[in-house]
Order: sequence, then C-alpha cells, then structure tokens
Amino acid sequence: MTHPVELEQVLREASMRVTLPRVAVLAAVSANPHADTDAVLDAVRQAHPAVSHQAVYDSLRLLTHLGIVRKIQPHGHNARYETRVGDNHHHLVCRSCGTVLDVDCAVGDAPCLHASNDHGFAIEEAEVIYWGLCPRCQNADS
Repeated sequence: MTHPVELEQVLREASMRVTLPRVAVLAAVSANPHADTDAVLDAVRQAHPAVSHQAVYDSLRLLTHLGIVRKIQPHGHNARYETRVGDNHHHLVCRSCGTVLDVDCAVGDAPCLHASNDHGFAIEEAEVIYWGLCPRCQNADS
C-alpha cells in the first residue's frame, strides 16, 4: 500500500478527508513498518518539508484511532506504527538494538484470543511480544 492513489482510497473508505499530511503520514508508515514518531516525521518531511510536526502527530493519532494504522509500544521503547492491522499478529523485539519484526500467531486461527479465563471480557485482540537478541546482535556478542 504505497501508491498515492491506494493511500487516498484507504482514507476515503474510512470517510476521512484526503489531505497531504494524512497521505504523507500513511505513505511513511507503509514504507517504514515499525517506525517511531521521529522516523515518520523525518520521512514525511523529506517528501514534504512544509508539513508541520503537529500535522504528523494529529494524522498518526487519527489514523491509529480509526484502525488504519496500528500503534505498538514495547516496554521501554518509543511508540511505533505499522499499517499491518486486523490480523492479530505479534512482534519480535531485540533487547539490544531495538529491531522490531512481525511474527504471525504460532498455530491455527488466532489461538491467542482464547484466554484461560476471560473474566467476562469480549476479547478482540491479543498482544504478544517476543523478546530476545536478533541475529546481528547475537553475532556481535560472539
């Protein structure tokens, strides 16, 4: 989802007004999965220097609220954004360099949505983060 026409269509389908900052933010998140706010801002500013910090923050907040973008925030790390939404995937996070990668549910259809005791909750999503060292950091320690 990186072509401007596709990005504009995503906004229209969400009944959002198509604006340059929204399209630019969506393009930046799409092109840079797991980017933090500063990286999204840098990517937007490279393409559109006149887009303000506030427009980027507002767009990220709105896109996240509408479910077009997913915000993840592993403990001890800045919030990061991705356009992979609605599939209940999880993440691998390197404790050393902070690399974040997607990982699908381990087995079958979203097995992680079946809590041992739901306490009456209507569970919609589970967030699992696998922590460890990425291959590059493992080799650096050797």
